[in-house]
Amino acid sequence: MKIEDIIKSTVALEDSKRVILNIMYTQNVISDKFNEIMKPYDLSSEQYNVLRILRGQKGKPANMCIIQERMLAKNSNTTRLIDKLLLKDLVTREVCPDNRRKIEVLITQKGLDVLTELDPKVDEHEMFFAKNLNQEELAQLNHLLEKYRTI
Repeated sequence: MKIEDIIKSTVALEDSKRVILNIMYTQNVISDKFNEIMKPYDLSSEQYNVLRILRGQKGKPANMCIIQERMLAKNSNTTRLIDKLLLKDLVTREVCPDNRRKIEVLITQKGLDVLTELDPKVDEHEMFFAKNLNQEELAQLNHLLEKYRTI
């Protein structure tokens, strides 16, 4: 369905505007479906992103700076996200023994277990949106999106 039909536009849109509207609308559709997956786990997409980052550390702690620079949403309040994950016992937070100003965060076994449970659901979510495109089209779309956001 064309974006003009979705937003019920009565005027012709320039391609540059159509691209932005398509990307924004698509992001909302993807986010809504993803949030449905996260809801039973009482996780936001940003909290999930932090857990994935920490799992990727393979048992090594990450400081707030590392987490922030790897976040998809760069404007996230990392401290607040960690606080919420702490309350759910999904992470631990300790002061670095070598540098008391540095906070180290580790994923707990409970956090790893939640991710293990979520992995197939997230994979299914990704495949749901990819199913209408072949491998070449997926590669092309990735290339175009990366090229588009390069400023």
